[in-house]
Amino acid sequence: MALLLTATVMLIQPDIHAEVLKQRYATLQSAFVTIQGMSVHYMDEGPRSDTVPFVLLHGTSSSLFTWNATTSIWSQKHRVLRIDLPGFGITGPHLAHDYRIESYVQFLHQFLVSRKIERCHLVGNSLGGLIAWNFAVAYPEKVDKLILIDAAGFKVSHVKGSLGFTLARIPVINNILIWVTPRALVRKSVEDVYGNASLVSDELVDQYYDMACREGNRKALIKRLNLNQHIDTALLKKIKAPTLIIWGDQDRLIPIEHAFKFKQHLLQSQVVVLPAVGHVPMEENPKEVAEEVHQFIKKQSGGR
Repeated sequence: MALLLTATVMLIQPDIHAEVLKQRYATLQSAFVTIQGMSVHYMDEGPRSDTVPFVLLHGTSSSLFTWNATTSIWSQKHRVLRIDLPGFGITGPHLAHDYRIESYVQFLHQFLVSRKIERCHLVGNSLGGLIAWNFAVAYPEKVDKLILIDAAGFKVSHVKGSLGFTLARIPVINNILIWVTPRALVRKSVEDVYGNASLVSDELVDQYYDMACREGNRKALIKRLNLNQHIDTALLKKIKAPTLIIWGDQDRLIPIEHAFKFKQHLLQSQVVVLPAVGHVPMEENPKEVAEEVHQFIKKQSGGR
């Protein structure tokens, strides 16, 4: 018991203050805006003349940096905004610790109003996809095109998933994870969401590790993953926006069958399956994701 206690103490990783992460990761494109009392980290790139910009929403335990490669492509022709959602990235925890989907939807609406964005192409991965399609239900006038990338929404069962997410749902152990965050666990969790684990670099692991240890983010993750919230997928039928559904065929968190469940529910939708790719296609195969989205937007806009 004494050895276990000693080992646990040695593995404790203190929280990393937001200012430290700003110095380490914020770029010239980084900006901050106060939404619901939070200092929200976002980036706004590309031509401001684009009146219908891309708005990008990341997944659980991720950050706006997940869109680095795709943004570098899209921003050549389009305005692109990406956000560190409450509970993640440099933004950090929600002041009221409210991680319900409707709370995220209202947060996104307030963010768009603050940036004077009346309409956008809304792109979401995983949790970000769940937020995106619920936003399209609540504010249909705001969404021109909807892009769902390995999006959440339907109940998942009998899937291996991520080791980190699994541990975060186990009582007692999840409380230990608030303080003990082994780098090896972060690496394994990132590798679990990739189709090709060899693409996971030390630099990428460091980034995920640092963002996970941002002050308050580990508690936020535990709260979000253990939130027992009913998701009404019947609402998908209300969405009128043309929708592109992109899925990695090696997704071990949300199986590929869910891509076709979304297609059945969404009136104007099409599915693109990417081979040998996992849960975060925009990181593993950003060029193909960027091109598929570009062609979809172009086609739906009459070739413009």
